[in-house]
Amino acid sequence: MTDKPTIFACNVKESDLATADTNPHVQNVRDYVKTHLACEAVVISAQIESDLVDLSPEEAQAFLEELGVKESGIGALIRATYHLLGLRTYFTAGEKEVRAWTIHAGDTAPKAAGVIHSDFERGFIKAETVAYDDLVQCGSIAAAREKGLYRMEGRDYVVADGDVMLFKFNEIGRAHV
Repeated sequence: MTDKPTIFACNVKESDLATADTNPHVQNVRDYVKTHLACEAVVISAQIESDLVDLSPEEAQAFLEELGVKESGIGALIRATYHLLGLRTYFTAGEKEVRAWTIHAGDTAPKAAGVIHSDFERGFIKAETVAYDDLVQCGSIAAAREKGLYRMEGRDYVVADGDVMLFKFNEIGRAHV
């Protein structure tokens, strides 16, 4: 094996998913992962993932809750993959749509703006930012602003995973949002 990033998927029975952390086989894999660089371990139940495909999002969430699990194994696998590859996600939100954008860990606000359009990076002025969890907890941008959680960030700001951002940029002498 090389030093390439590796993810170990621990496939467990449906009945063992909620208690997978105490499963000795899962513990052995996690112990192995701790001693090797560029490795992660994720617990997944292939049978449950197969069952979830046929359910609506609401039904799937209820099914997972019945099993005592917070998220699907695929969700955990995606998060682990992003982490292992050094990727992060930020969001933009407007009246028409909410969109997720992928950046690299350590990218600054102008670089993140450039993922949307190169003009946004070149003319970057500032980014209005709030953490996703804070926005959900507050319920609105206005409430987040009142609590001091909505902030203005400059060129040196390193975008955090899950930030919700609005970019201000200058194009031919005009400011745009």
